[in-house]
Amino acid sequence: MMHECLVGGHFSPEQTVGYRLAIGSIVLLMACIFCKKSFPKTLTPWMHFFIYAIIGNIVPFLLISRGQMHITSGMTGLLMAFVPLVTMVLAHIFLPNNALNRFKIIGFVLGISGVLFILAPSINDGGNTLFGILLILGAAASYASHGVVVEKLPKYDPIVAATCSSILACLLAFLIWPDMVHINLDGVPLKTSLNMLALGILPTGLGALIFFNLINNAGATFLSNMNYVIPVYAFTLGAIMLGEPVLWQNISALVLIVFGIFVSRRKVKG
Repeated sequence: MMHECLVGGHFSPEQTVGYRLAIGSIVLLMACIFCKKSFPKTLTPWMHFFIYAIIGNIVPFLLISRGQMHITSGMTGLLMAFVPLVTMVLAHIFLPNNALNRFKIIGFVLGISGVLFILAPSINDGGNTLFGILLILGAAASYASHGVVVEKLPKYDPIVAATCSSILACLLAFLIWPDMVHINLDGVPLKTSLNMLALGILPTGLGALIFFNLINNAGATFLSNMNYVIPVYAFTLGAIMLGEPVLWQNISALVLIVFGIFVSRRKVKG
């Protein structure tokens, strides 16, 4: 989320999506070549990778890039804590051995309460809008769906899955927004270009590789709970690097959401 803010003033949301995917795809392709991985030769895996590209890359990346134009990075990080709560519900419906219990239900209610708690004051503080909040919540729902879909479908080699889905997402982005081919870096500061490079290498390229590896070994529900660190990261760096205000309403909502995730992780005895 921080990188989107740091490149948003010089690149459009569509450019941010396309360029980060292009950079990430190059990184992952190099990893495939280095590890001597081969791509699938049948259609079915590529259909699955295409689904991953849509719900795991194109949709959330675009929603976040657009949403960041209307809300602060701290608010974005807070709302991304919504991912494990949505994952909890979807896993109950679509994944075996992930049924809701009383702790998960209580945790979900607490998390939703945290999100609702920040809507009104956040809209009125001048730095956030309801439109931006809804875009980020849509991205969170897309990420949650992605995790559940990846766990539900057949497992693939993490490097191959990450590379193929990223390449498909990159090609799709340039087909949807062909103007991105005309890159003009005139007037773009070196720092902004480096931020875009970091956005492509770290959360896009390496992030995809880590994502598929964890899904294969730990599952969507466990992975989604890693999102609880995002609000802390976003709030801290947003305040330090961008001078964003940290409101008491946001802190209270953060406590509710994280506590909700903690409660949802408790096991039912007996």
